Amino acid sequence: MEKDTVAIWNTYGTHQLARGVEVPELEQWNWGIEGAGPGIEVLGEVSGLRVLDLGSGLGRHAARLAAAGADVTAVDASPAQHERALARYPQTPGLRLVCADAVDHLRDSDPYDLIYSVCSVPYLDPARLLPALTNALRPGGRLLFPALHTNSAGIGPATQVAARPEILRLPGTTEDHPVNMWTLTPQLWEDLLGERGLIVESVTAIDSPQPDSTVSYRLYCARRPERVPSRPRSSAPPAPTAALGVGVIVHSP
Repeated sequence: MEKDTVAIWNTYGTHQLARGVEVPELEQWNWGIEGAGPGIEVLGEVSGLRVLDLGSGLGRHAARLAAAGADVTAVDASPAQHERALARYPQTPGLRLVCADAVDHLRDSDPYDLIYSVCSVPYLDPARLLPALTNALRPGGRLLFPALHTNSAGIGPATQVAARPEILRLPGTTEDHPVNMWTLTPQLWEDLLGERGLIVESVTAIDSPQPDSTVSYRLYCARRPERVPSRPRSSAPPAPTAALGVGVIVHSP
């Protein structure tokens, strides 16, 4: 299923390369619906952070963060999209472009302070993605991604963790492509992230501003908790209610 989605984006990238399409630099950050929802501000201060963009496409979002002082790695599985990004940003300070499967990169990388994806997470099997994603976040690191909530047919999220057919329309085209996506309820996403040790800090609704459109996304912001060191043992016996064990995980403020 995931290979089919990569093939679709690769066909699109090849088409855009052949056309020599010039896309303007990113003016307004969006998480799925242009002109709706929060923008770049939800990422917070990124200067000096080690950042990963999953499914980076043309690389415009990643380049924006690199210009803000972040050390950004932009990963995309499509060779054609990667080629477009390389041609656009051949030697951009703070930006490294990588063509690789998302999970393979996550498994091999050093930990990141911030991982985000503008559109890719719902196309990947969470059972394959989330373990690698969690391990690639440093303690205290953050994850942000949007996921489809209600599609253009008005169908809401699934109540079971399973992929379902959706329609993908690529930017600047009118052709629809059938793909499989994990379109899940916020509770299911929170459960899946929680099973991997991530704490969901916020879920933000992003609804289409068009009155005749039912399309809606949810932006998930999660954090990998810090691990708090144990207190030094004292010579006094422990109180009856003292907690046993070390390495208590707490929710970072």
